[in-house]
Amino acid sequence: MYVAVKGGAAAIAAAERLLAAARRGDPAVREIEVRQIREQLGLLVDRVMAEGSLHDPELAALALKQARGDAVEAVFLLRAYRTTLPRLGSSEPLAMTRMATRRRVSAIFKDLPGGQLLGPTVDYTQRLIDFGLLDVGSHVEPVAAPSGELAEPVGAGREPCALDPLAAEGVIEPVQPSPGDPLPPDITREPPIHPLGRPARLQMLARADEGWLLGMAYSTQRGYANSHPFAGEIRVGRVPVELVPDELGFPIEIGAVELTECQMLNQFAGSASAPPQFTRGYGLVLGHGERKAMAMSLVDRALRGAEFGELPQAGAAAQDAEFVLAHGDNVEASGFVQHLKLPHHVTFESELQLVRALREEFRDEPA
Repeated sequence: MYVAVKGGAAAIAAAERLLAAARRGDPAVREIEVRQIREQLGLLVDRVMAEGSLHDPELAALALKQARGDAVEAVFLLRAYRTTLPRLGSSEPLAMTRMATRRRVSAIFKDLPGGQLLGPTVDYTQRLIDFGLLDVGSHVEPVAAPSGELAEPVGAGREPCALDPLAAEGVIEPVQPSPGDPLPPDITREPPIHPLGRPARLQMLARADEGWLLGMAYSTQRGYANSHPFAGEIRVGRVPVELVPDELGFPIEIGAVELTECQMLNQFAGSASAPPQFTRGYGLVLGHGERKAMAMSLVDRALRGAEFGELPQAGAAAQDAEFVLAHGDNVEASGFVQHLKLPHHVTFESELQLVRALREEFRDEPA
């Protein structure tokens, strides 16, 4: 993002003081605390973490406070801070089978093996304004387990992937590593060069702007791609993170992160080398972000068309990998758009003189 501006130091300093006053708001109203943002605006905090590529709820909440609730600006602040952090090592691949699930749903099973786990969701509530929330003293009683004790915040437990039996039957494509099982590239250290492999594409989609991905995903459902998706499984929960210290040589658990995983299924008619089956789109994002994970999985499947010999559909932007990936980063997009409000008088003056000269030539030409 463009941030460097020179000149008018006094005016800029005054603008910064006005910004601080605007951030604080009415002094008669209690100042919002970072911990309040973290605990009560959790979905917004999770979105900033996901698009900022940094798992730190407190810093994400702080960035939101500093940005006055501007999610894109908060993402920029978090990414800028991320660049100052040392790299101590790389974690082991996350084992999603070890997810401590607090929400698990599927749209393709009447009776989901292991059961549906609704968890915290607005999916089954009325979308009406709750004026009771205007009462600051209003609160919700803690959820209790059947024994009367407070339920664990993590959730129900570790259920196997609901799609495994269908994959074993062969009606869903198997999950297989890339040939040779190479280490995935790191798009934060290696500039993406198109065409990109699926591991790099998934990284870029995981931290892409949610609104952009949502629009791309919606376009595939409106007919701008060969897509008729089913939500195979959506899971939200905490997954252990392991690291192998050099001095030990074996993995140790250093913590856990909350993740949202989504697998979408799409029918595939088959080809000369593959039988008819359902293919997968995959979405995985930091925090609780079901809409983002679902959109990501839809776009992932649209970008996999070439793997299955599917011809790109005219006008289907979601099937154009370079278009989707190059324009999905909200930090880059915001920088290029917002820099237009910074001084451009020198450039404009040169173009203004050119237009005046062209107008003179136009007037001088015979009718």
